[in-house]
Amino acid sequence: MGKIIKVSGPLIVAGGMGDSKMYDVVKVGAQKLIGEIIELRGEFASIQVYEETAGIGPGDEVFSTGEPLSVELAPGLIEGIFDGIQRPLESLLKASGNRIARGVSVSPLDHVRLWNFVPTAKAGDEVQAGDELGYVQENVLIRHKIMVPIGLRGTVKDILAGQFTVDDTIAQIRTPEGDNVPVRMLQKWSVRRGRPYREKLPPVVPMITGQRVIDTFFPIARGGVAAVPGPFGSGKTVVQHQLAKWADADIIVYVGCGERGNEMTDVLNEFPELKDPKSGEPLMKRTVLIANTSDMPVAAREASIYTGITIAEYFRDMGYNVAIMADSTSRWAEALREMSGRLEEMPGEEGYPAYLSSRLAEFYERAGMVKVLGSKGLTGSVTAIGAVSPPGGDISEPVSQATLRIIKVYWGLSAKLAYKRHFPAIDWLSSYSLYIDRLSDWFDEHVSPEWHALQVRAMRILQEEATLDEIVRLVGMDALSPRDKLIMDTAKAIREDYLHQNAFHDIDTYASVTKQYRMLKLILDCHDLGSAALEKNVDVEDIIGLKVKERIGRSKYIPESGIKEFDDIESELKKEVAALIG
Repeated sequence: MGKIIKVSGPLIVAGGMGDSKMYDVVKVGAQKLIGEIIELRGEFASIQVYEETAGIGPGDEVFSTGEPLSVELAPGLIEGIFDGIQRPLESLLKASGNRIARGVSVSPLDHVRLWNFVPTAKAGDEVQAGDELGYVQENVLIRHKIMVPIGLRGTVKDILAGQFTVDDTIAQIRTPEGDNVPVRMLQKWSVRRGRPYREKLPPVVPMITGQRVIDTFFPIARGGVAAVPGPFGSGKTVVQHQLAKWADADIIVYVGCGERGNEMTDVLNEFPELKDPKSGEPLMKRTVLIANTSDMPVAAREASIYTGITIAEYFRDMGYNVAIMADSTSRWAEALREMSGRLEEMPGEEGYPAYLSSRLAEFYERAGMVKVLGSKGLTGSVTAIGAVSPPGGDISEPVSQATLRIIKVYWGLSAKLAYKRHFPAIDWLSSYSLYIDRLSDWFDEHVSPEWHALQVRAMRILQEEATLDEIVRLVGMDALSPRDKLIMDTAKAIREDYLHQNAFHDIDTYASVTKQYRMLKLILDCHDLGSAALEKNVDVEDIIGLKVKERIGRSKYIPESGIKEFDDIESELKKEVAALIG
């Protein structure tokens, strides 16, 4: 037990803490506020408190639990809405009303509810860490596997079936040393330590998002890392919502880290009503939400990222593909800066701590496609997508620069595009994906052998348009050659008909890769046929004015079930161009 000697906002300094360890969780004062040791100097411990510290003063007692900040991992996580240190918000609402009262102690998961455990292992089986002992059908979408805890191996002595709480013993494993170890459905894991795996695999399979600008030009691999930087109002949160809704991940972990309360309210209201496109069930049935709004204590904001990635790793270890959305890492970094300032550490650039880059890397490096522990050789993945909110949209600031050194996909949002109402406002000239070459084989095999060639040609046309645009601004469109006028027209079609996507339209909100391929091929076929007609001396204005171009532009609204309509448009295009050539 220690005594407080100094209070500085969410940071307190306590003496008499010589027996404590770094990152131990402590209880502070008579209300037993939750805190975590972040610095030790002899008998003195600096503690970040995850709750409001008003009323706490020197002389108040501090009790160390002797355990690091951990999350509870068991059935009941899916559909859960937690704060940054995994306190369930619904339980907090019942316990303290709309404003979270200090010192409220609520269990992260329901320890009373009975779950139907179905064993898949049997007595006498040899098992190791990560092997499946059985499962709980958590809901219609998620089969929650109960695994042998990490660090345990041996023979199943006995295993039960039926209704159990997460604290009940469901199996016993006899270790090689002859000990009988009881196994429960509940596991605990320190949030600051990555869960182990067998082997990290190269990212060669894309995570399809249904967003054309992403899948076609800047794809992300399963197990990849991406950043979405952009100024205020450029649509970062909408892009992340779209990815959470439509990405082909089995499970979504959405971390609202320091977001405005009204935005998190939109997420909490919207997700339960959204339908999962694959199953028709509510999207919440495969989602875990961590809500840490900007008015919640700053220290809990720092912990929320680690809570989210640990939950994501747990489901990865079951063999699931998990996507974690962190919105936003800038506000997480601001929490780091505030705590660093209160610790009186030497500041780095713009006041951020010198260890900003390494902390960001610690988070993003926990993503990846891996062979998980266990004897079955399953693979699972965690794909990490972080929003970055640079002040004034200036990506030369430290958080953006540190992030760019780590991530492989950069979806740069442009205020200029957002003001033109072009959404998603991802700037195709400044964004990039370092996974394109690795993923091109998958797209060529599963979509079309032409995929990579079409993608390269379309990007070249957009880049040529950017160059020609300078000439047009200076001397006008009439100064361009017929070929250049055709390039400008095709680039306009790619921008407005292909890259522009309406997140709130029932059909246009999502496009399968097959539909994306057909749309892009139609635009580029129109360009090729137009180029051929130009060589036969057809007037460029007649080519630009083809009636079929309206149908090409509206092809984004063709439902997935009506893909054959693209064949009709293609036939009509060929007929109209043939008529022009005569």
